[in-house]
Amino acid sequence: MVETDRKREQIIEGAIKRFIHFGINKTTMNEIADDLSVSKPSLYYYFPDKTSLILGVVEKIFNDFFEVIIKEKKDNPSLEVIIPRLIEVKHRFFQKYYMLHLSGGAPDSSLNSAELRNFVEKMRSKVLSFHAELFKEAIERGEIEDQDSNKIADLYMTSQDGLTSLCIMQGNKELMPGKKELKNMIERQLALAQLFVKGLKKQ
Repeated sequence: MVETDRKREQIIEGAIKRFIHFGINKTTMNEIADDLSVSKPSLYYYFPDKTSLILGVVEKIFNDFFEVIIKEKKDNPSLEVIIPRLIEVKHRFFQKYYMLHLSGGAPDSSLNSAELRNFVEKMRSKVLSFHAELFKEAIERGEIEDQDSNKIADLYMTSQDGLTSLCIMQGNKELMPGKKELKNMIERQLALAQLFVKGLKKQ
């Protein structure tokens, strides 16, 4: 069982490297097998198709992300401290995995599976719940006004997602944003968060 898990992780890591370098659309299962020097039957034993492999990659990324943000919350920081921390974490993951969605050529049907869409939606809900809990705890500590923490989290996350999308649209959509664009993005995200938290504080 341990060996099986280790092999599965190796395949996922190999897929991530190739996806980041070439994009998902331009990567084939055969290329991943060749990169890892594993037989194609062995690869298909762990991942029957490309869709299941992409799902495995996305699961690993989200698992890693949640592991990091949970650690950031361990010392029970104030809202003013934890929100910028989470933005920094998300920014690091954005930089590392940004190229995963760039592929060129025809859209890959593997990215359109209901299973993958459902999983991503489930993870987005989990991120939203995580932030809702942060706002709820801040309310309980008397840091911010007593409001519906779920609505606050939804508004905050929607605002941040919109800002991120705007920054991407303003840059080159086909290339990794440069240092200047990335710096501008995180500065605006942090500024928005500061204004948001300030607006929630008790008067």
